[in-house]
Parts: sequence; structure tokens; C-alpha cells
Amino acid sequence: MKKLLFLICLLTSTMAFASSAVHLDKAPTNLGDKQSLQRGAKYFVNYCLSCHGAQAMRYNRLQDIGLTEQQIKDNLIFTGVKVGDIMTNSMSKKDAKAWFGAPPPDLSVIARFRGVDWLYTYLRGFYRDDARPTGWNNTVFQKVGMPHVLYELQGEQVLHVERHGEHETQKLVLAKPGKMTPVEYNSMVADLVNYLDFMGEPAKTTRHKLGFAVLLFLGIFFVVAYYLKKEYWKDIH
Repeated sequence: MKKLLFLICLLTSTMAFASSAVHLDKAPTNLGDKQSLQRGAKYFVNYCLSCHGAQAMRYNRLQDIGLTEQQIKDNLIFTGVKVGDIMTNSMSKKDAKAWFGAPPPDLSVIARFRGVDWLYTYLRGFYRDDARPTGWNNTVFQKVGMPHVLYELQGEQVLHVERHGEHETQKLVLAKPGKMTPVEYNSMVADLVNYLDFMGEPAKTTRHKLGFAVLLFLGIFFVVAYYLKKEYWKDIH
């Protein structure tokens, strides 16, 4: 029992330390916002799918976010694949390893693995670092191997470090503006992360609705069962 309590305390302290190591901004995602999901799907296809794949996602699942089959064909498929095919990229693993040192990870369940807050902060945390092979680094993922593919939209940030005695604060400063304002870029990243969250579990909203309905039924049935039990046992008690 003492060993179990020790392990629980150790795990709790480790998780607390890990969560405090990097500040994560709250991702303003909403799986019920189909317009946001559609914009996110567009950003994913245009900026992510050229390197990353989504082996657990098919194009036709985008009908769940309000797109028609023809809209998917016209706006989101550029490689001649069919609507029922999975969302794969055209980059070979050999080329990916030569260019980046390792093949870019599949993004099918990246939102479930990392969390939407991590992704939202990560995609806004790139800054210029001449010491890195790609010329980029990240406040959330130090020494990241991925280049900042969205820099034309966000612009170029630099990291300012201020020391206050034994403590230091880090701040990202926009040194070179991009095509989007900071507000527009943050909104775009929110849409992209929203789509990544959807892609990780397309049936998530359905599961939540079904779970609520089941709990509601169990709650009503509990009341009926309670009074039925009282009626059956009233002569005994």
C-alpha cells in the first residue's frame, strides 16, 4: 500500500512538473463549428499534407463537417486520388529522412497524443534560430526538426530572453510581419487545430451526445427503479 501511494505521489509530481515546464495557451477550438472545421481542412491539405500523412483518415469523412463529395474533389484533392482514399502524402520516406533526418510523423491522432493546447501553442511558437539546420526553433519543442512551413503567413519571430536575478522570461517578438496579422494567424491556427482534433476522432461529438443521452436515460430509470423497489418491498419494511 505504501509503495502504491509513493508511486501515485511520484506520478502526480512528475505530471505537475511537466505541465509547468512549458506554458500552453488555451486552444479556442469548437468541434461544433463546421465553418471552422472546413477552413481547418483547407489549411491541412495545403500546408500539412505535402509532408505529413493521415493514414487513419479518408477524404469522404469530410462530409461529416458539411462538405459535399464534389466540394471535396474540387477543393481538397489535388493528386488524382479518389474521395474514398486515405489522406496520404507524396513524399517518400527516403526523401523525408534525407531532408529532415526522419520521416515526418503521421498526423491522424496527433491531437489526441499531444492535446489541442500543445498544438495551438506549438504552431505559434516558431522563431528564428541560425544555430538550427532549418533556421527555426520552437518554444514548445526545443531543437525541433520541422521547419516553419507557415512562416509566410505568420512572419518571422525572434526570441527575447530577459534575466531577472536567477529567473528568466522568454518572449516572442514579431520581427518581420507575414501575410496575416497576429490575430488572423492565431485564428487560422485555431481552425487548423480544430480540424486536427476532429481528424483524431471524427465521431467525438456523436459520442458525447450519445453518452449524454445514456446518462439521462440511466438517471430517469434510476428514479423509476427506486420507486418500483419501494413498492415491491413496502410490506416487508
